[in-house]
Amino acid sequence: MKNILRINNVSKLFPNNVRALNKISLEIEEGEIFALLGPNGAGKTTLISSVCGITRQSEGNIKVKDFDTVTEYKKARSEIGLVPQELTLETFETVWNTLVFSRGLHGKPSNPEYLHSLLDDLSLGDKKDERILSLSGGMKRRVLIAKALSHEPSVLFLDEPTAGVDVSLRKTLWNMIRSLKKSGVTVILTTHYIKEAEELADRVGIINQGEILLTEDKKVLMKRLGKRKLILSIESKKNSIPEELKELNLEFGKTNSTIIYSYDSKDRNSDIFEIMSRISNSGLKILDFETHQSSLEEIFVDLVSGRSQ
Repeated sequence: MKNILRINNVSKLFPNNVRALNKISLEIEEGEIFALLGPNGAGKTTLISSVCGITRQSEGNIKVKDFDTVTEYKKARSEIGLVPQELTLETFETVWNTLVFSRGLHGKPSNPEYLHSLLDDLSLGDKKDERILSLSGGMKRRVLIAKALSHEPSVLFLDEPTAGVDVSLRKTLWNMIRSLKKSGVTVILTTHYIKEAEELADRVGIINQGEILLTEDKKVLMKRLGKRKLILSIESKKNSIPEELKELNLEFGKTNSTIIYSYDSKDRNSDIFEIMSRISNSGLKILDFETHQSSLEEIFVDLVSGRSQ
């Protein structure tokens, strides 16, 4: 698959000597959904702003479809659609005029048929002649997405796309993001809603303190880094783990009637049935058991916490 976005050794140093980005290199494949995760102040917005030309990196280069974002700014920017987290719209303008103006701003010829289709896809068809100020917050969010897509970009940035929206709209937006991927649009989203990344992304990047900690296929990441837990319900409550089980590093759950064994599913020595046998032989009667796979959120927290130590 061809790389549509190449970020090479990019750093950003602000005048107050705050280094927001530190030698970031990242490649995004054409047609993928890439989720960029990180805590507040990690550098997500600065990185997006650098790609979109809102701010200029201090060093390194960025290419969108082989167009350099500094030396070929107009060509690079015409390939990008940006949906910011803030509701930045002309409140007294109509939905239709907002889209027409945005399309023209990028030098695209008039295409009413495409814009009508875009509005229909976002359930905005009946709102096209209404002023922005009359719309609900959720509708304004949809207009932002329509505006970002009005010039038919090949790369779409979504900065916290479902922040502050209800569950129904969130699912609608998720479906639209999937549809955009099918149409060939590359989608890059930042989100604090980890479930969103887990639901949508092909690959995940984790950024903290201006550095990329890792980029990985979502499923591979969860398999590689995700811990599994064997959760055992036992009959009698114990105040301590039997001495012969100490090497297993067992932990009590919320109560002393639950014991947790953490293990790596790839570790051949982690035979859970053998572990259960050892626990039973120690005198603990097992009533029930279940296994738990780490979520993307747990992996994210572990990585960021480890980085900040």
